[in-house]
Amino acid sequence: MKIEMGESLFYSWLRHAKECQIVQTNWTTSGKWELYHEEELNKIKSETEKFFSEKYNYDIYKKTASLSQLLQQAECDVLGIDMVHDGTVKIYAVDVAFHEAGVNYGDRDTTIKKIITKCVRTAMCIFGYLNMRGAEIIFASPKINPCILDRLVPCIDDLQKIMDSLNFDFKFRIIANDDFLDTVLNPILLMSKDVADTNELFIRSYKMMHMFEGRDLRESSNQDGTAPVQTPVSQISDATCAELKIGSIAQLVLKPLLESGSIGEDEIERLQDKEYSNSEFKLNFPLLVRDSAEYDKVRYYKEPLKINGKTYLMCSQWTERNRESLMTWIKSHRR
Repeated sequence: MKIEMGESLFYSWLRHAKECQIVQTNWTTSGKWELYHEEELNKIKSETEKFFSEKYNYDIYKKTASLSQLLQQAECDVLGIDMVHDGTVKIYAVDVAFHEAGVNYGDRDTTIKKIITKCVRTAMCIFGYLNMRGAEIIFASPKINPCILDRLVPCIDDLQKIMDSLNFDFKFRIIANDDFLDTVLNPILLMSKDVADTNELFIRSYKMMHMFEGRDLRESSNQDGTAPVQTPVSQISDATCAELKIGSIAQLVLKPLLESGSIGEDEIERLQDKEYSNSEFKLNFPLLVRDSAEYDKVRYYKEPLKINGKTYLMCSQWTERNRESLMTWIKSHRR
């Protein structure tokens, strides 16, 4: 099966940035599947068809006469399922387009109509075949020309309002241009060092490119033999962090910051105190423990940290309630 590079990128993004346990490329429906909620699906079709025709003069379904014909045409480039620890399930559905000159399915209006149709049809398939009333539905491209994007964004906002009014929990996103770099590309490049799956073609291509350049931006030696180049913590944007799970932020941003030597000895000492760690990060354990100390090993990452020549372990008990405190501390200490 042919896999496009954009699909491979989002395959890795869903697996590692969004931590989806199940990811499939080129997801399509089967005529053997049972279709649920046909009445509500027809309502979605009629409401969106009427709205976009009246407001924008867009015929988003062209000559598609029936619901079954519309759904049979569906294909999602990458589908991810995150089985969250509390028992809930989160679904991500991504269509990705990579056109060097910018997304182009014809003229401006034809391109916008096609993107709207893709988003609606994906939502309908998830509801009709997976029996889920919510998902994050993404159309992504590294380049969408402003003349298209400026008209597309209000259309997607309108689609969001329609689905909200029908009591669905779908979230529609356009990820393009600089946003594509910050929220998709940068998180994957940060994580690429620890990914060894030969199926992840984008990451393998990235590693090979830097191998032949003679240096890897994240881990290879400089030409003069000095220490490896690391992505500076100060260059990791808030938008990039927002796409990462809290544990990944701790590993990819907090850990290098602590090891950088820029944190004073007094602060490192305080980070070994349980009350201070609770006050600063809302953790129930000290953020740092010395490797020679007694500590609950299940509460700490196995990989040690080297800070000013001493070896520490970092707490692994991160949940989303810690995110704001962690980001606040990082922002106040990075340079």
